[in-house]
Amino acid sequence: MKHVDFWFDVSSPFAYLGAAQIDALAARHDATVSYRPFFLGALFKRIGTPEVPLFAASAPKQRYYYADLHRWADHIGVPFRFPTRFPMLSIKPLRMLISLPDAERPRLAHPLFRAYWAEDRDISDDKTLADIATSAGFDPAPLLSATTDDQIKTKLRDATEEAVQAGICGAPTFIVNGLLFWGQDRLLFVEKALNGWVSATEREA
Repeated sequence: MKHVDFWFDVSSPFAYLGAAQIDALAARHDATVSYRPFFLGALFKRIGTPEVPLFAASAPKQRYYYADLHRWADHIGVPFRFPTRFPMLSIKPLRMLISLPDAERPRLAHPLFRAYWAEDRDISDDKTLADIATSAGFDPAPLLSATTDDQIKTKLRDATEEAVQAGICGAPTFIVNGLLFWGQDRLLFVEKALNGWVSATEREA
């Protein structure tokens, strides 16, 4: 069975754009997708990347990033508004997501992404999170409880460590047949990999 591991943090605009495309892409190839939340800020600290790479970029590069995000959103047909609360501590929504069975994560991940990256809502706020969970068809109480549960905290830390060990350096990251693809603009390679493609260099390695 063809499969994609989709590693993401809801605090990443590029992960939002990737999430908007990955399900349809996988469906075109009869592939399954596992939604793998991890804490991007902690990963950045582990690998020596600035906690907010966008802010570490030069002014021209920052302007380009903003333009590029809007162009991609327009290209794939999703709403996009850069949030007033950025960066945002995503630990609570990530713990909610990782507390769910894998098959149920997309049902919460998509409205969380949309709330932050299209509606400028504060997804670190408990009431906002409860409203989003309810609208997605979940009982919010156990999900909010998960945000302070020690086992769930450990589960997210372990997932983040797994991401580090896998060589992940940002979000979104897609893994197909052991091949790692970083960035929503690498989905063309994800699609090729689902059809068995491996680059010539990797074949020779």
